[in-house]
Amino acid sequence: MVGTNTETLVMGSAKPGTKRKPKKSALRRIGTPLAAVAVLVILWQVVCVVFKVPYYIVPSPIEVGTSFGENISTLLEHAVPTVIEAGAGFLVGNSIAIVLAVLFVHWKAAEDALMPVAVFIQTVPIVAIAPVLVLMLGTGYAPKVVIAALISFFPTLVNMVKGLKAVEKEHLELFRLLSASRSETFWKLRVFASMPFLFSSLRITATTSVIGAIVAEWIGSQRGLGYMIIQATYNFDTPLLYATMIMASLVAVVFFSLVTIVERLVVTWSAESKM
Repeated sequence: MVGTNTETLVMGSAKPGTKRKPKKSALRRIGTPLAAVAVLVILWQVVCVVFKVPYYIVPSPIEVGTSFGENISTLLEHAVPTVIEAGAGFLVGNSIAIVLAVLFVHWKAAEDALMPVAVFIQTVPIVAIAPVLVLMLGTGYAPKVVIAALISFFPTLVNMVKGLKAVEKEHLELFRLLSASRSETFWKLRVFASMPFLFSSLRITATTSVIGAIVAEWIGSQRGLGYMIIQATYNFDTPLLYATMIMASLVAVVFFSLVTIVERLVVTWSAESKM
């Protein structure tokens, strides 16, 4: 059995004389981006007022905020299916990617055979796949979940394979000297090394899964934020269009924040996760 402290082994000891970066305060982490957003919103409002931009072309932040408040119940109602589709696709796509990554690391022939297929699927535009899936699976949740899963799949597959292989030769040699089995090497060495890579891709796919669900809703859907975007466009209700995009962004931000919180709870040995 291997009794080595795996976290210390994987991350390595700090070099003498190196200084750790100070942690950013919560106020600075939150306040800085909020200040930047506030400045952009003010500039947006000033441009709309000074140049008298018609609301049906670019609405002012006040008009967008008014529309958001007036339609908040409708926006929340249509956000529910989008959240379900994006969340399910996120879980399915990333789960399949992780399983395949583990297979690729332990079976080189599978990687050589299936990785080109995964690359080919990634190169096909999502907008081209969506109508085909709607014809095959109908207009329910299924095609939206599949689209969200496809858009989440490839980044996690690539990062997880890279992470599982990102183990120093010295560490592998040490595990061999300690007569560690393949399963012990995998769980106590490769998994720990892969976690930062995995969560880097999960942060990306947390937002892209929402995009995938919305794109799928553009084709053959009667509900969801994607459906609302199409309806607002057809009705030339530009303030509602912007309000719907803001709601979609808020959903993506919540997904991203949840993944970040889980990362800080799981990847406790990474200095980057503590900043």
